[in-house]
Amino acid sequence: MIKEIALQGLWKNNPGLVQLLGLCPLLAVTTSVINGLGLGLATTLVLAGSNLCVSSIRNWVRPEIRIPVFVMIIASLVTTVELAMNAWFHDLYRVLGIFIPLIVTNCAIIGRAEAFASRNSPLPAVFDGLMMGAGFTLVLLVLGGIRELLGHGTLLAGANMMFGADTDITLHVLADDSGFLLALLPPGAFIGLGLLVAAKNVIDRRLELRRQALPAIGAAASQAG
Repeated sequence: MIKEIALQGLWKNNPGLVQLLGLCPLLAVTTSVINGLGLGLATTLVLAGSNLCVSSIRNWVRPEIRIPVFVMIIASLVTTVELAMNAWFHDLYRVLGIFIPLIVTNCAIIGRAEAFASRNSPLPAVFDGLMMGAGFTLVLLVLGGIRELLGHGTLLAGANMMFGADTDITLHVLADDSGFLLALLPPGAFIGLGLLVAAKNVIDRRLELRRQALPAIGAAASQAG
């Protein structure tokens, strides 16, 4: 079960590539790796926390009021994360801006609370939240890396916002004057995400073809033997 939950969150049912949920922050803040990492970690914390709370009270909440209760739990956790980021990661908090409180409206969170946490015990629910959050964060990181590399020619710029004022691990991959402006604009975000979805579909199709070919290869080997 643990392996299947991890595979669902990271690949088969990835919130960003398969469910296509949380697209507003995914497309808006992924102009750099650090921005994507910050929002991804915040979303993962809320996912894991909300799944834990929903799973813990699932036997006491009446079906008629479960959605308002879930939203209240998620809003409380988002407020906690927002205040913590404002206190300890203020520069990153200012860059992410409105997209931190908008985590409340991320359909992936309420969707996992309803589809999984409300039907399972706390430990699997927390693990599901962590894996779904990790899958979402991975998409943020890859898309942010592509856009930052093409737009600014760098990677990991602004790491000081997350890891301390003295941290400078910026990688200058391309020349400073070779930036591709489209990559930093909303159309570039849509194009980048579309390419990632297409790449995943191609990989899934090849894996399926390989899986279907295995029985035939095994049967041919048996006949030859």
